[in-house]
Amino acid sequence: MTYSKYQYQSGFGNEFESEAIKGALPKGQNTPQVCPLNLYAEQLSGNAFTVPRAQQQRSWLYRIRPSVCHTPYKESTTPTLLADLNKLSVNPNQLRWKPFPIQDKPHDFVDGLITIAGAGHASVRHGVAIHIYTANIDMKNKCFYNSDGDFLIVPQQGTLDIQTEFGFLEVKQGEICVIQRGITFSINVPDGPSRGYICEVFGSHFRLPDLGPIGANGLANPRDFLHPVAAFEEKQGQTFTRVNKFLGKLFVGHQDHSPFNVVAWMGNYSPYKYDLSLFCAVNSVTFDHLDPSIFTVLTAPTNEPGVAAADFVIFPPRWLVQEHTFRPPYFHRNCMSEFMGLIKGHYEAKKEGFLPGGGSLHSCMTPHGPDTDTFEAGTKADLKPMKIPDIALAFMFETSLILGISDYARDNFIDDDYWKCWSGLSSKIKQSPSIDNDTKQVYY
Repeated sequence: MTYSKYQYQSGFGNEFESEAIKGALPKGQNTPQVCPLNLYAEQLSGNAFTVPRAQQQRSWLYRIRPSVCHTPYKESTTPTLLADLNKLSVNPNQLRWKPFPIQDKPHDFVDGLITIAGAGHASVRHGVAIHIYTANIDMKNKCFYNSDGDFLIVPQQGTLDIQTEFGFLEVKQGEICVIQRGITFSINVPDGPSRGYICEVFGSHFRLPDLGPIGANGLANPRDFLHPVAAFEEKQGQTFTRVNKFLGKLFVGHQDHSPFNVVAWMGNYSPYKYDLSLFCAVNSVTFDHLDPSIFTVLTAPTNEPGVAAADFVIFPPRWLVQEHTFRPPYFHRNCMSEFMGLIKGHYEAKKEGFLPGGGSLHSCMTPHGPDTDTFEAGTKADLKPMKIPDIALAFMFETSLILGISDYARDNFIDDDYWKCWSGLSSKIKQSPSIDNDTKQVYY
């Protein structure tokens, strides 16, 4: 586990309590006539009030001033590369992008949001969007919240120092965080120019996948998810800018006090982080290459059992021991759409061309698999136990939806030669048993 400068509470889906000042939480009720310390009680609901209790996510925040205290929002006039999901390009080909550059022009996390692909729409609470973020300056006196969906953020370069209403999160390369719909946050970039990936879900929230026959343990363990402890600032008389993402557009309001004025909170709806090095991988110990779903860290389900709006899958360090087996990822066509990114190192199925900070998209039923060199090496490898080292880490955003791509992704940093990585896969069929060349009928 990497060192972090902040304190956390551990668990997944837990009911938490946290006080920055002892006694700030009311006892025995949520909304007393007068809250302790004369704070304002404010509920943040992540679900409809009437969902089954097991699915209910909400928290109570006790603030110096309620979040309603701001000027009216107006649509932002600052250019943005967030795309309208109703206006996406269609392309069934295998797509790969070179690393997305971090522009020299000063820009913060919100300024640097770029939509790559998406499907569905926030207005109907169904769908996903995939974004790249870059940043080279802090969000000074500026905060952001998303009315559309939850952000799963994957840093690729640089540490994110995130201040939220619930407290602080430090998220480094090799870690992820989830900031749910409605939660206000601000991001600083202490390491300078930073870059990463975002999967946004508009419907359900991320949860841990069911383990089924795996049993009670394995994959991502609940205790390793870390939530912030309460921390507040009482700043008055300064102008703070609030940016709201609403139906894909950015709106701006202002207030004369810090939005991070929550002295205490309780509930089970709060942002969290996770160190990917703690993932407990399972795999075949006899033969064959199992489906990548065994590497699912988090899933956002749909109403159809076993079908996800989004799965977050990693390809972690692990031992390969399968006998009589082609060990690299196999060729396949999938009813799901797969966006892959590379955090560090190189991906085992493609040694060249797929680089950290870039990405690839293999859409519904678009064939893909190992490149020619990887295939040739895999068929000739000495099948001794081998370790995929921790110097490499790739991930996948997988969705049951068919993704369109943004104009930016269509026109920028596309690797036009991607298809050529399979051009060397020639026919290797052996003429035994004998084959009639006219009818291709096999005779024994």
